[in-house]
Amino acid sequence: MLYRFNLPLVFFLLLLLFSCASSEVEQPGRGLSESIAEMSVAELQAAMNRGELSSESITRAYIERIERIDGELNAVIAVNPEAIAQARALDMERLEGRVRGPIHGIPLLLKDNIESLDPLPTTAGSLALADNRTGRDAFVVAGLREAGAVILGKTNLSEWANFRSERSSSGWSGVGGQTRNPYDPARSPCGSSSGSAVAVAAGMAPFALGTETNGSIVCPATSNGLVGIKPTVGLVSRRGIVPISHTQDTAGPLARNVADAVLLFEAMIGVDAEDAVTDLAGEAVEWSLQDHLQSGGLRGKRIGVVRSLAGFHSDVDLLLDTAIEEIEAAGAIIVDDLSFEPPKDFAKAGYDVLLYEFKDGINRYLAELPDAELSAWTLEDLIAFNEEHSAREMPHFGQEIFHKSQAMGPLSDTEYIEALALVRRAARVNGIDHLVKNHSLDALMAPTGSAAWTIDLINGDHFIGGSSTYAAVAGYPSITVPMGLVQGMPVGVSFFGPALSEPTLIEIAFAYEQTSRRRVPPKL
Repeated sequence: MLYRFNLPLVFFLLLLLFSCASSEVEQPGRGLSESIAEMSVAELQAAMNRGELSSESITRAYIERIERIDGELNAVIAVNPEAIAQARALDMERLEGRVRGPIHGIPLLLKDNIESLDPLPTTAGSLALADNRTGRDAFVVAGLREAGAVILGKTNLSEWANFRSERSSSGWSGVGGQTRNPYDPARSPCGSSSGSAVAVAAGMAPFALGTETNGSIVCPATSNGLVGIKPTVGLVSRRGIVPISHTQDTAGPLARNVADAVLLFEAMIGVDAEDAVTDLAGEAVEWSLQDHLQSGGLRGKRIGVVRSLAGFHSDVDLLLDTAIEEIEAAGAIIVDDLSFEPPKDFAKAGYDVLLYEFKDGINRYLAELPDAELSAWTLEDLIAFNEEHSAREMPHFGQEIFHKSQAMGPLSDTEYIEALALVRRAARVNGIDHLVKNHSLDALMAPTGSAAWTIDLINGDHFIGGSSTYAAVAGYPSITVPMGLVQGMPVGVSFFGPALSEPTLIEIAFAYEQTSRRRVPPKL
């Protein structure tokens, strides 16, 4: 007897069979959420391809883990109520033979200054934006959704990306409270991408999006034992992201290993007609960055050690020296004892640039919001809101940065134009470009920062050193990779270089990671 098959019905029955057969994992307990906590994206994909896991079971397991362990860490502001439905739809596509790419069905967390069309507000951590439901994806989120990512939820951050007070506590916001380091909850997660880093380090997602103006990806990455990529400004659109600086802002990935960070980063690159700086991304869309994940990527590379960015902690220096030895043993050529020589007014000029650009950028962002009330606001209104709600918004620190920014004039001011020229010349021509050209280097390296300090809501953060500023001000790429522990707390090493040097930096970072294997997961 011959049967005539109805293919849509067959696929439906297969999905039903798949769901029934995997009922144990579709309602995960602690076992599955523990087993996937350290799994790489490639391992998750392999398990889905074998039918051992589904996007739905993985998504449920991460949600279970968030509900179980995030109470102490306070990394996730909100779980997306549509995440399970998204995962199911992507599972159906897989059953039909359509896999969009290497992040198909993989859950992703977003820093809560990045818009998504899911029923979640984009708050930047501020109660002033608690109802900022834009109903639209940031350009980068739309691309990641198209690539098959499941939007798992939003993460806490330093309020306004750490640009409200000069004595703020990284990872604190009026909406989310204080995020804590998974290696020691008494210590800072750094910021401003605090929740994104902590959630990934604690196994609540395989990777997350952060944003950086100066250090806000690489500092939480180093403090939480992660890989962080701060891209060349212009490779990733900023449309739909609450701004600080149009010359320095960029989104970037946080992950537990270089390969996962690269998978996410590659899916983020794109030209956005409404963010003119991304014209630069046209040079990068065909990079095929996964081809640069080479275990022998250090051989023959000339890497300069910027000692002027080290020396702030003896134990960090010892780890840096060990990293140098490992890099040389893997075939690289080390050029040591290099230094930056910034002009006298470098720090002040850099701060002034951010103050000018924040006022201009936040007023533009607010004016373009779909909410009629919020779109009428300006920075001046945010200041008034914080004063009116000071008990909840300013219980620990104030808003002196807001006041300083509000006092700035337009971007046509000579003071702004000259300050921007000064810092760019110092960071680019006389900084990174100078060292790379004069010493025929492939990249520069320096410790990313110190081990995390204890959280201090009275006095604020206690930075003692770091290497993010030159790459940030120049708009150049930087990658941080774990290089060891200082009394149980992780620290990383940063590799950075000229614009569009990501392929080379990825080769160096991946090969160093594979050679050293310095990441130690937190003991939760």
